[in-house]
Amino acid sequence: MLYAIWSQDVPNSLPMRKEARPAHVERLQALRDAGRLEMAGPCPAVDSTDPGEAGMTGSLIVAEFDNLEAAQAWADSDPYIAAGVYETVTVKPYLKVL
Repeated sequence: MLYAIWSQDVPNSLPMRKEARPAHVERLQALRDAGRLEMAGPCPAVDSTDPGEAGMTGSLIVAEFDNLEAAQAWADSDPYIAAGVYETVTVKPYLKVL
Protein backbone atom coordinates (compact mmCIF):
# COMPACT_ATOMS: atom_id res chain seq x y z
CA MET A 1 0.00 0.00 0.00
CA LEU A 2 1.05 3.59 -0.55
CA TYR A 3 1.74 5.93 2.37
CA ALA A 4 2.09 9.71 2.39
CA ILE A 5 4.85 11.04 4.62
CA TRP A 6 4.27 14.73 5.25
CA SER A 7 7.04 16.53 7.13
CA GLN A 8 7.09 20.09 8.44
CA ASP A 9 10.45 21.82 8.92
CA VAL A 10 11.60 23.76 11.94
CA PRO A 11 12.18 27.47 11.25
CA ASN A 12 15.47 28.25 9.48
CA SER A 13 16.10 24.63 8.53
CA LEU A 14 18.20 25.32 5.43
CA PRO A 15 21.68 24.84 6.97
CA MET A 16 20.61 21.56 8.58
CA ARG A 17 18.94 20.42 5.33
CA LYS A 18 22.11 21.07 3.35
CA GLU A 19 24.22 19.01 5.74
CA ALA A 20 21.86 16.01 5.95
CA ARG A 21 20.64 16.06 2.32
CA PRO A 22 23.07 13.46 0.86
CA ALA A 23 22.00 10.79 3.37
CA HIS A 24 18.32 11.76 2.97
CA VAL A 25 18.49 11.48 -0.84
CA GLU A 26 20.39 8.18 -0.64
CA ARG A 27 17.47 6.60 1.23
CA LEU A 28 15.00 7.95 -1.32
CA GLN A 29 17.09 6.56 -4.15
CA ALA A 30 17.04 3.14 -2.49
CA LEU A 31 13.22 3.28 -2.40
CA ARG A 32 13.17 4.35 -6.05
CA ASP A 33 15.57 1.57 -7.05
CA ALA A 34 13.31 -0.94 -5.30
CA GLY A 35 10.34 0.37 -7.32
CA ARG A 36 8.56 1.64 -4.20
CA LEU A 37 8.81 5.43 -4.58
CA GLU A 38 5.91 7.25 -6.23
CA MET A 39 7.12 10.80 -5.59
CA ALA A 40 9.26 12.84 -3.24
CA GLY A 41 10.20 16.46 -2.90
CA PRO A 42 10.43 19.53 -0.71
CA CYS A 43 7.97 22.40 -0.27
CA PRO A 44 9.68 25.72 -1.07
CA ALA A 45 9.21 28.55 1.42
CA VAL A 46 8.44 30.91 -1.47
CA ASP A 47 6.59 30.49 -4.75
CA SER A 48 9.66 29.52 -6.77
CA THR A 49 11.36 26.40 -8.10
CA ASP A 50 14.61 27.87 -6.71
CA PRO A 51 13.83 29.41 -3.32
CA GLY A 52 17.48 30.13 -2.56
CA GLU A 53 18.10 31.24 1.00
CA ALA A 54 14.34 31.21 1.73
CA GLY A 55 14.74 27.44 1.93
CA MET A 56 12.03 24.87 2.41
CA THR A 57 9.13 24.46 4.78
CA GLY A 58 8.74 20.69 4.62
CA SER A 59 8.63 17.62 2.40
CA LEU A 60 6.21 15.14 0.89
CA ILE A 61 7.08 11.52 0.15
CA VAL A 62 4.65 8.99 -1.27
CA ALA A 63 5.99 5.46 -1.25
CA GLU A 64 4.95 1.83 -0.92
CA PHE A 65 5.40 0.00 2.36
CA ASP A 66 4.03 -3.29 3.73
CA ASN A 67 2.00 -1.54 6.41
CA LEU A 68 1.64 1.67 8.41
CA GLU A 69 4.13 0.52 11.03
CA ALA A 70 6.81 -0.06 8.40
CA ALA A 71 6.14 3.34 6.82
CA GLN A 72 6.33 5.03 10.22
CA ALA A 73 9.56 3.24 11.11
CA TRP A 74 11.11 4.29 7.79
CA ALA A 75 10.01 7.89 8.31
CA ASP A 76 11.28 7.93 11.90
CA SER A 77 14.77 6.96 10.73
CA ASP A 78 15.09 9.79 8.19
CA PRO A 79 18.44 11.63 8.47
CA TYR A 80 16.52 14.91 8.47
CA ILE A 81 14.99 13.92 11.83
CA ALA A 82 18.41 13.15 13.31
CA ALA A 83 19.69 16.49 11.98
CA GLY A 84 16.80 18.43 13.54
CA VAL A 85 15.27 19.52 10.21
CA TYR A 86 11.75 18.23 10.83
CA GLU A 87 9.47 19.63 13.50
CA THR A 88 6.68 17.15 12.77
CA VAL A 89 6.23 14.08 10.59
CA THR A 90 2.82 12.62 9.74
CA VAL A 91 2.44 9.24 8.05
CA LYS A 92 -0.92 8.24 6.57
CA PRO A 93 -2.19 5.58 4.18
CA TYR A 94 -2.63 7.03 0.69
CA LEU A 95 -4.85 5.87 -2.17
CA LYS A 96 -3.74 6.92 -5.63
CA VAL A 97 -6.84 7.53 -7.74
CA LEU A 98 -5.40 9.35 -10.76
